[in-house]
Amino acid sequence: MLSKLNLDQKLIDSSRNAANKIAEDVQAFIDEHTTTATERTVARLLGIDGVDEIDKPLPNVVIDNIVEGGGLEQGAAYWIGNAMIHTGDSPQVIAEKVSRGEIDITRLPAASEEEIKAEISKIAKKTTEIIKEKRKERDKLIATLGEGKQPYIYVIVATGNIYEDIIQAQAAARQGADIIAVIRTTGQSLLDYVPYGATTEGFGGTYATQENFKLMRKALDEVGEEVGRYIRLCNYCSGLCMPEIAAMGAVERLDMMLNDALYGILFRDINMQRTLVDQYFSRVINGYAGIIINTGEDNYLTTDDAVEAAHTVLAS
Repeated sequence: MLSKLNLDQKLIDSSRNAANKIAEDVQAFIDEHTTTATERTVARLLGIDGVDEIDKPLPNVVIDNIVEGGGLEQGAAYWIGNAMIHTGDSPQVIAEKVSRGEIDITRLPAASEEEIKAEISKIAKKTTEIIKEKRKERDKLIATLGEGKQPYIYVIVATGNIYEDIIQAQAAARQGADIIAVIRTTGQSLLDYVPYGATTEGFGGTYATQENFKLMRKALDEVGEEVGRYIRLCNYCSGLCMPEIAAMGAVERLDMMLNDALYGILFRDINMQRTLVDQYFSRVINGYAGIIINTGEDNYLTTDDAVEAAHTVLAS
């Protein structure tokens, strides 16, 4: 079939081949590397949550312990699983002991990898079942309530106060919104930790936290029952905590995530190797959870000139 745009097919094929080679090279790098954010995500998926006495998230506490012990490349699951075997404690209790300085999980006697894998798999299976059930719950609600006609009406809330966001989000749903996007506070993409709990202060947006996700999800489910259609919830898992936010969204049944490493590379000067590793893991999580992934072209076009910066859109 002839191209309606009269494009050179040989040039198209050559470009696609080049892109494929680049993608294979990047994926080979991703497969051999991890990051602190990816390992914090593993810790969260194993049930570690909460903060210490200075409000430092316990996943950060545990991964910092592993980094200081020179064990990051072996992965958090290895060290946490080994600590479970040695102490008989849950990952959460182990994290709390690390935070109090009672244990260094990189200095415990090493069990066999087979024992560690068997121990950690028990918890991993429970977590994947939770995420699977959340996906089924979404499908059931859509089948029961129905949903808005496509194209969906997408409405943003961004007061900085999750409780004010809820009021605005429910009002928007009553006026016909199908998707509520809670914009993150300015600069959260550059925080190397996820804040904890419900938040009431933000700058141009509201912090992405697991508790905020839970509160908004509950509110949208309530108004969805009222208006007779499923209301989707969108948030943002880009930046330094990309996979952690993806994991929290999967557990709290978010429906859509802005999930794009290129935005962080081009506009936030985030290390491209780190963020591409994080993007891969976050997209594995989002895919398993049935979360729709949006990329960042809309941000490019609203923060720069569409003509002069067209190459950045193409790069994404």
